[in-house]
Amino acid sequence: MPMKLPAASLVFGIWVVAGPVCLAQHMNAKEAPCQGPSTTADEASCFSVALEKADAELNKYYRRVETLETGDDLTNLKNAQRLWIQFRDANCKAEYDLYEGGSAGPTVKLACLEATTRHRTEELETMYGWRLEKFGK
Repeated sequence: MPMKLPAASLVFGIWVVAGPVCLAQHMNAKEAPCQGPSTTADEASCFSVALEKADAELNKYYRRVETLETGDDLTNLKNAQRLWIQFRDANCKAEYDLYEGGSAGPTVKLACLEATTRHRTEELETMYGWRLEKFGK
C-alpha cells in the first residue's frame, strides 16, 4: 500500500527541490511576457520593457475614459485609480519582500508591476468599454 504524504510535506519538498524562484507567481504566469530560459539581467530588462508598454497602454486607455466621464463618475474613477496605484505598489512590494533581498527580487517586482498594470487595463476595458463604444471619443 503506497504511503500518502500530507500536502504540506509535498509543498515543502517541491520548494526544497525547485527553490523559491519557481514560486514567483507573476514571473511564471502563463500570460507573462518574458518566458523561457534567460539570465536574471535579461529577465529584468524584458520585464522593464514590458512594464513600460503596459503602463503606456493603461495611461492611454485611462485618458480615453477620463475624457468620457464627468461629475461623480469621474471622481469615482480618479479615486479608484489612486487606490489601485497604492494597492499595486503595496502588493508588488510584498511579493518582492518574499525574496529578502535576493537577486530575483527586483525581477519579481517588475513582473508583478507589469502583470498588475496589464490587468488594470483589462479591468477598465471591462468596466468602461461599452461606454466608450456607445459615447466614445
